[in-house]
Amino acid sequence: MTAQLPAIATERGNLPQLKWTNVAFFAAFHALALLAPWFFSWSALGLLVFLHWLFGSIGICLGYHRLLSHKSFQVPKWLEYAIAIIGALALQGGPIFWVGGHRQHHAHTEDIDLDPYSAQRGFWWSHMLWIFYPRPEFFDYEVYQKYAPDLARQPFYRWLDRYFLLLQIPLGLLLYALGGWSFVIYGMFVRSVLLWHSTWFVNSASHLWGYRSFEANDGARNLWWVSLVTYGEGWHNNHHTYPQMAKSGLSWWEIDITWWSIQVLKTLGLAKKVVSHPPQGARH
Repeated sequence: MTAQLPAIATERGNLPQLKWTNVAFFAAFHALALLAPWFFSWSALGLLVFLHWLFGSIGICLGYHRLLSHKSFQVPKWLEYAIAIIGALALQGGPIFWVGGHRQHHAHTEDIDLDPYSAQRGFWWSHMLWIFYPRPEFFDYEVYQKYAPDLARQPFYRWLDRYFLLLQIPLGLLLYALGGWSFVIYGMFVRSVLLWHSTWFVNSASHLWGYRSFEANDGARNLWWVSLVTYGEGWHNNHHTYPQMAKSGLSWWEIDITWWSIQVLKTLGLAKKVVSHPPQGARH
């Protein structure tokens, strides 16, 4: 991959520069996660599973993705903001950055220059190297905010996009107060690493392997094991075919845990205008 990336980039004349601060940040989290065996406890493991679901399924999949990026349903503004904070705690970027990049991905899927994590650049680029070789058109606020003007107009989202990293301080203090260093290692570092790779597999593995239920011009595919670790996001061919649907698992065997949460919100009267069926006249 180290040889493939420059070859692809040079062909278009836009070789990105490696950002060592990004490499150091992610390397530090991975290194600290390796301390997990020395801090193991069953309660810490339970915390890890819970936070992986809370920050991953509720914060990223339900919040950043289906609610904010695609507007697949609506919730009261207070709940929307609360879910966005949960998404920010996942350490996958601020909401304007995440939503702007994802909308770019859908607008230019797999275009080698216009898709932030194009699978055409190879597995490792779409998985994580796009973060280590950041391109200004995807990482500069003045550019990516144009793809999320609905969020950029709101002071709350502008603040959260700028200061989301600060939320890790009260989170770390809370985890330490509840369970000491064991909770910190599992609840912050192990959880972050596992959740990062779970999400990144949607960009990489789900564009390379799996089956397709719908014909499409891109390589998005349905991959069961990615759906297991992302609470339903791995039914990627379904999603790219009907991106505004709140439900990604369309067949009975395509388990979509995040959709279950949306149904709970709907039952409680908190989720409105839920897009649960393909638009009229859409292809089948």
